[in-house]
Amino acid sequence: MTATAQRRVSIFGATGSIGQSTMDLIARDPDAYDVVALTGGHNVARLAHDAIRLDAEIAITAYEDNLPALRDALSGTGIEAAAGETAIAEAATRPADWVMSAIVGAAGLVPGLRALEAGATLALANKESLVTAGPLIMSTAKAHGARILPVDSEHSALFQGLVGEDMGAVERVIITASGGAFRDWPLDRLAQATLEQASAHPNWDMGQRITIDSASMFNKALEVIETKEYFGFDPVQIEVVVHPQSLVHALVGFNDGALMAHLGAADMRHAIGYALHWPDRRDLPVERLDLARIATLEFRAPDEARYPALRLAREVMETGGLCGAIFNAAKEEALDAFIAGTIGFMDMARVVEQVLHRLDADVTLMQGAMTLDNVRAADQMGRRTARQIIDTRTAA
Repeated sequence: MTATAQRRVSIFGATGSIGQSTMDLIARDPDAYDVVALTGGHNVARLAHDAIRLDAEIAITAYEDNLPALRDALSGTGIEAAAGETAIAEAATRPADWVMSAIVGAAGLVPGLRALEAGATLALANKESLVTAGPLIMSTAKAHGARILPVDSEHSALFQGLVGEDMGAVERVIITASGGAFRDWPLDRLAQATLEQASAHPNWDMGQRITIDSASMFNKALEVIETKEYFGFDPVQIEVVVHPQSLVHALVGFNDGALMAHLGAADMRHAIGYALHWPDRRDLPVERLDLARIATLEFRAPDEARYPALRLAREVMETGGLCGAIFNAAKEEALDAFIAGTIGFMDMARVVEQVLHRLDADVTLMQGAMTLDNVRAADQMGRRTARQIIDTRTAA
């Protein structure tokens, strides 16, 4: 009897919450996988530990200053150590069957592209890739016969809900949002929200940046754009509802009035496992819902005065072109400024809106060809403009 060949897998963003959940699933069946590359940031100890535990070929830290510590931690193991953006991009070209793209932010774009160019199946948790360069990501996958499987819980839910369905019969799609840490706060109190308060998610266990993005709903704004780019829906077909329980992840509405909902525990291993085992379904170590105990599911319309990021996402989709790259860059800079204590919680959306409006007249920038160089240029322009606006607000 012939043994089943191991699947070669790489995990980009291994030390983050998605990466850790991915490795939890792989570690439960280690004989089924051959781990190629793991990448991380400053948590060198965690990166080295996981590389040794899963017997990876190479471990890469994003920061050159961390390379000596990583080499020391991997000394005598036979595991390669490397550092920097170039090394991460090169690791993505190593032959792999399945690649998890879980680096947070625009930094995840290039490794994802390189993995697609190598023909790998890309499990996409890095929503910024589609927001900044959706047409480029999708066309690259098509050109190289690669497949992209969504890992965001909402997009995985939509993907599952659309299996076997006629896309022409889809009338609308609804993605849910927890509402984040401040969903029940009085609106006039949000300006005083602290970093500590914004960093505590009521339902999900995520990294700080994503948790803050959830509180501001910028995370959901990115996901609305991601839905358009991945599935090809018209923006008017994409709806958002606040669902405090985070048990219904998305719904698909059909032209006969039916709604198909995807429910599951607030555990990212569900979406990761679906992508890891696709097209099969396999047993996963996630909670089974007890609907009688849950009893009630709540839904409410999002208040755009509370969550202006949703309105800005609509403007980005209407403008198109490279506007997504500018939007994401400005958002990342505004988030950095909030974390640093330079601006307030509600100032983040104001900074992003000012960047979009200031650059809207630059038709060459906004409507440039969708190339990696142009995406990078738009990203840098968005960051530069955001920093200028933040500096002006701080000086005032």
